[in-house]
Amino acid sequence: MKPWSLTVPLGAVVIWQIVSFSGLVPTNLLPSPLAVLAGARDLIFVGMPPEHLLHNHIIYSLLRVFLGFIFGCIIGIPLGLVMGWSSKAKGVLGPFVEIIRPIPPLAWIPIAILWFGIGLKSAAFIIFLGVFFPVLLNTISGVESINPVLLEAAKTLRAGERDLFLKVLLPGAIPSIFVGMRIGMGIGWMTLVAAEFTGVKEGYGLGYMIMTARDIQRPDEILAGMLIIGVIGLMINWSLKALESRLIRWQ
Repeated sequence: MKPWSLTVPLGAVVIWQIVSFSGLVPTNLLPSPLAVLAGARDLIFVGMPPEHLLHNHIIYSLLRVFLGFIFGCIIGIPLGLVMGWSSKAKGVLGPFVEIIRPIPPLAWIPIAILWFGIGLKSAAFIIFLGVFFPVLLNTISGVESINPVLLEAAKTLRAGERDLFLKVLLPGAIPSIFVGMRIGMGIGWMTLVAAEFTGVKEGYGLGYMIMTARDIQRPDEILAGMLIIGVIGLMINWSLKALESRLIRWQ
């Protein structure tokens, strides 16, 4: 990360502190950055609810999001390869995908709770829906964007279906697949926090933590939780970009 890339965030924090210090906005509506830091300290050492410490909220949220993310990729990538390769498969499955895709993942929360109850399974299912469609559609796009000359050259060299999939389609689609994974993870991360607003069986989760802070009127801890969510999301995105750069050095 370039040093100058921090200019806008730091400038925003300075303006935020000035606005809070001047009293233009009541502190119960917009706590100052220093108050938010104090709130973050309380989340780390005291917990919200008390004794429910921040690191445990993070662990449970990451567990839910990565479980849904893994299943979204396991199903979305192979299915996308097949639909991108076979016009028949796309013709059969495409209409079904286009009907289900516009339904927001949050709209599935009531049915997820009905099917799986409140807990890990229902949260992972909601995350799966948020991840699956971006991964699927970007995988299809990646396969369809492969130069037909490469496919013809592989067939000329007597490459079988397995070789075409593993040595031409999959490598050629990897950049688009990673775009879908990053988009899907972003949607899944946002969806997870909203899903945790409805309640969690274990008593841990960043969304649950924020809602508890709201119930006892702690706006400093609410904003601290929001910033923590943003930082974790940024770190996950960086990690996926780093993994992508390692896997496609050949490009």
